[in-house]
Amino acid sequence: MLRQRPSRSALLLALLLLSLLPGAGSALPASAAPPDSARATLDAAPVPGRRPHAAPDSARRAYRAWLRQLRAHVVADSVARVDSLARADSLPRADSLAQTVAMPPPRDYVAEVRANFTPQNRAYSTTRAALGFIEPLYGILLGLFFLFSGLSAWMRDLAQRLSRHSYVQVLVYLTLYLVLGFALGFPLAYYRDFALEHRYGLSAQGFVPWFLEQLIPVLVSFGFLGVVPLVKLAYAPVRRFPGHWWLVLGLGTLPVIVAGAFLQPLVVEPLTNRFTPLQDKRLEARILEVAERAGIPARNVLQADMSRQTRKISAYVSGFGPSQRIVLWDTTLKGMTTDEILFVVGHEAGHYRLHHMWWGILFITGVSFLLFGLSAGFMRWAVGRWGGRWGFSELHDIASMPLFIVALTLFSFVAQPGMNAFSRRLERDADTFGLELTHANDAAARAFMKLGSQNRSNPEPSPFVESFEYDHPPLIERVRFALSYHPWTEGRPNRLYVPKD
Repeated sequence: MLRQRPSRSALLLALLLLSLLPGAGSALPASAAPPDSARATLDAAPVPGRRPHAAPDSARRAYRAWLRQLRAHVVADSVARVDSLARADSLPRADSLAQTVAMPPPRDYVAEVRANFTPQNRAYSTTRAALGFIEPLYGILLGLFFLFSGLSAWMRDLAQRLSRHSYVQVLVYLTLYLVLGFALGFPLAYYRDFALEHRYGLSAQGFVPWFLEQLIPVLVSFGFLGVVPLVKLAYAPVRRFPGHWWLVLGLGTLPVIVAGAFLQPLVVEPLTNRFTPLQDKRLEARILEVAERAGIPARNVLQADMSRQTRKISAYVSGFGPSQRIVLWDTTLKGMTTDEILFVVGHEAGHYRLHHMWWGILFITGVSFLLFGLSAGFMRWAVGRWGGRWGFSELHDIASMPLFIVALTLFSFVAQPGMNAFSRRLERDADTFGLELTHANDAAARAFMKLGSQNRSNPEPSPFVESFEYDHPPLIERVRFALSYHPWTEGRPNRLYVPKD
């Protein structure tokens, strides 16, 4: 048990009593000696048997003044002793108190967030929001162009002339579709991912390396959709079960998403970035400590060289089993402090510990049933009305691929508010878990502020824009929650984080 230090008032009382005892305290200074008139009065003390003479009034006044001076000196001396002992006994406490007094007033984080959302940031965010609505519309118009121009039917006819095997025909058609789709969609992609990012100083990449990276998704799509071949497999139930193919495709979504989640960190992500072990071993040790407390198998803590592409910051957990990893962008490591990074890791650990990947897979699988079902009805109606003009009368014709894309894009856009609401719920839970794990409220608020400021996101979007485009809670909402949620200081239990034994 630690010994309690005596209080300042107790020390003061004790030393005051000691000072009043005979011989206690330090020698009086010359200014504290009795005045001559008072000394004369003292020297003229009464002698036994003799009647004392009355002291003059001036002597009495001088004597009283001397007593007052003596008392003041005793008190001052006692206080000096207390201060000396208190400093010797509690120097760290005094230093802490001095630091506390010297600290600046509390920061108004909400006001800072609003101040950081400059007109330039607002212009970028508004443009991004507009592009969020333009992109699906552009994709729909692109698909309709392939259909109404007869381009899709021409590509099918060319594929059939080149080979009699359906597998080769799908490969030829898919190759033409991906190449032409990339070319027709390039202007929008260039403005969205290159010109806009450079205009607002968020890109660190030249045109040539950026262009080469845009080709990677095309090659990956060709590999998984054509070579594997997912497209040919998807058309099989459309041919065999013309009335219920959407149920089969809905069920098929589950294994495809699971395989993609496992392979993405191993096959896809290394195509665009280099992932290396965390260079700061001290930080890695602290991250692994957080992961251990969270109860997750942090097999790999990696940093990605995103700084050669962007100045934005981010982090994520991906994969499962042997492919599971915690990834920090190198821009995050440079732009955030250690406590901020540890909260970010706690947030990502929450995604893993709360099984958000699996909940997301189940949710998307359920949504896919809805999307495929609505698309089936829409496409039957569309083929009945315009099939002759498009050059096909059955959905299992490979020339119907643009129609599939149009229907799925349309209904995915309609379902976007629901999917975003689900994603925002998972992100709120991850924020909650990270706070309960780290108790780093201030660090969390600062991390959110840096994330929003660096990425130029709108901290307070309109409900309409939030519902269609925000898969994370708005910045101000996250900052307020980070500062206000601390059940451990209020004697209440955690909501989500439960330490593992």
